[in-house]
Amino acid sequence: MSAGGEQPVGIDELLDRVRATYARVEPREAYEAARSGEALLVDIRYAALRERDGLIPGALVVERNELEWRLDPRGSHRLPEADSHDLRVVVICNEGYASSLAAESLHRLGLHRATDLTGGFQAWRAAGLPVTVPEGVPEEQ
Repeated sequence: MSAGGEQPVGIDELLDRVRATYARVEPREAYEAARSGEALLVDIRYAALRERDGLIPGALVVERNELEWRLDPRGSHRLPEADSHDLRVVVICNEGYASSLAAESLHRLGLHRATDLTGGFQAWRAAGLPVTVPEGVPEEQ
């Protein structure tokens, strides 16, 4: 038992609990929200995945370990885009798991409109949405 007498939860249950607190977005919805300026796409994938698979044009790249510091509107290390707790942030990881935990962390900082992309970058790419392919990597035919 953990401190406080509660049973520890596994990652699957934790993800279910976290995801029940906000509405996740599908790739097409995220694309349209970003195009209209309604949402900021934030790619938290690590460099090797970005180099292998490419980037989402217009998405802000913020390494997961810097996310809270860069997006806290009250933080001294925030990015210029992080100017309001009302900012709609769509967090994107590779397959849509780590991004759920990241979105929940942003909620704790008061970014109440933070969400994540169902299926992550892989779902974005599978939906045929724009991807910038890194140099030296052949495009799929």
